[in-house]
Amino acid sequence: MVAAVGVTCMAAALLTGCGSDGGSEGGVTKLTFAASTLGDPGRGPLLTKWLEEFNKSQNKIQVSPAAVPYPTFGQTVLTQMGSGKGPDLIRFDMPEFESAADAGLIAPLDDLMDVSKYDLIKQPDQFMVHNGQRHGIIFEASNYAMFYNADLIKKPPTTYEEFVETAKSLTKGDTYGLAFRQTEAEEAGVWQDIFNYVYGFGGAWSDGQKLTINSPANLKGLQAFKDLYDAKVIPRGTDAATFRRMFAEGKVGMELNNGGYVTATRGQNADLNFNVAPIPFPVRKQGAILAPIVINEASPAKEAAATFIKWTLEPENQVKLQEILGASSVATVTKRSPEQLKETPFLTVFDDLTETSLPQIVQGFEAKTPDIRKIVVQNVIAALQGTVDLKTALDRAQQQATQLVG
Repeated sequence: MVAAVGVTCMAAALLTGCGSDGGSEGGVTKLTFAASTLGDPGRGPLLTKWLEEFNKSQNKIQVSPAAVPYPTFGQTVLTQMGSGKGPDLIRFDMPEFESAADAGLIAPLDDLMDVSKYDLIKQPDQFMVHNGQRHGIIFEASNYAMFYNADLIKKPPTTYEEFVETAKSLTKGDTYGLAFRQTEAEEAGVWQDIFNYVYGFGGAWSDGQKLTINSPANLKGLQAFKDLYDAKVIPRGTDAATFRRMFAEGKVGMELNNGGYVTATRGQNADLNFNVAPIPFPVRKQGAILAPIVINEASPAKEAAATFIKWTLEPENQVKLQEILGASSVATVTKRSPEQLKETPFLTVFDDLTETSLPQIVQGFEAKTPDIRKIVVQNVIAALQGTVDLKTALDRAQQQATQLVG
């Protein structure tokens, strides 16, 4: 939850200073909405236009977008909120959402709005309520699947063994069969990537009461991850922005990513011939990006912020938001248009994964997820780099995380 002061204030410049913006000027309440997706090259500009539609509909409230780079987003905003500052509205990923809610940094929504008016999707929405209090509304729910270049791969792999063979066969010259994050600088992203391997091989970070980081199933899943790293079928050392551009350029054959990646990929290369299939691992369980929108407890304009959330939940605005987000779902039940399905037939692949997708948190230790994540990622990367064997790394992560949670 703590970031270096220099990093925090540098990123905070995008939030118009290290303080909350909820204030009034000329009778107009001005709010800031912070979301890492606002910096997405595909979705960011569309989300900004969507916010402008809200501003045009209002006389007394205006919302300004604030993009904080994804790798530092959670640390930056949590640090600001912990100081009684920060943006008024925030789109969080689940680990940071849990930490902020547990620390009392998020304003409960029950007294600000009546959610019974809306047809909320129950499966992801259940994670928005803690101890009987609602702390957020789903902004985006996005299941993970396998993206593949349909020009390079005619028939997508349906088993892990086929997945490995496909990755190896495509890797030659400056083209790679696969890509995933593998550096500490992208800690949150590495956690999202390894989540699919852990749960896809029957593992779990906990049993709900105690941590199971070094379980045999987890070791099996993470060994599969390491085997691919060792096979040199990925562009090692590259960050997500780089290898996603490579995917858009036809230089990467496969990537495991969430539904929001559809719009981002088309934004980089509208002509790329890609398709989507379920992740071909032994167990049909995968991660999901559950991204709540919340109100900062420190905001002096909570009612105005709630007005914005209510606007987002209006049916017309939900449909527009879903179209911007791509293959993601939104807070309420919506119907995909025939035009959408004609343009993107694989939307149903993502939709069919909802019941087997899980938020990337440690169940039973939700608020501690960012701290546990840091420990796990550091140890897994140490194993990737060969400074320790994987089993020892997971045993060490289990010990360190157990001490952390007490």
